[in-house]
Amino acid sequence: MHHIPVKLGEGGRLVIPAEIRKTLGLEIGDELLLHMENGKLVVMTRKQAIQYVQEQMSRYDVGQRVLSEELMEERRGEERDE
Repeated sequence: MHHIPVKLGEGGRLVIPAEIRKTLGLEIGDELLLHMENGKLVVMTRKQAIQYVQEQMSRYDVGQRVLSEELMEERRGEERDE
């Protein structure tokens, strides 16, 4: 693992070095998502975050069920009942 030191700037700003931005394909203005994991700060692109959640959810075996569709149908039923 290659560590690159950076300093926390005024207002809590963190500059991601050009080498890392290039490797990750980041452009100025890209939205990044942060979360804490085991006491560490994790920075991800939206695409990486979606992949991370999909990997976490794949641990749960729901067979042939499509939970997102079930949830949407449940919400539609609630709307009809109002």
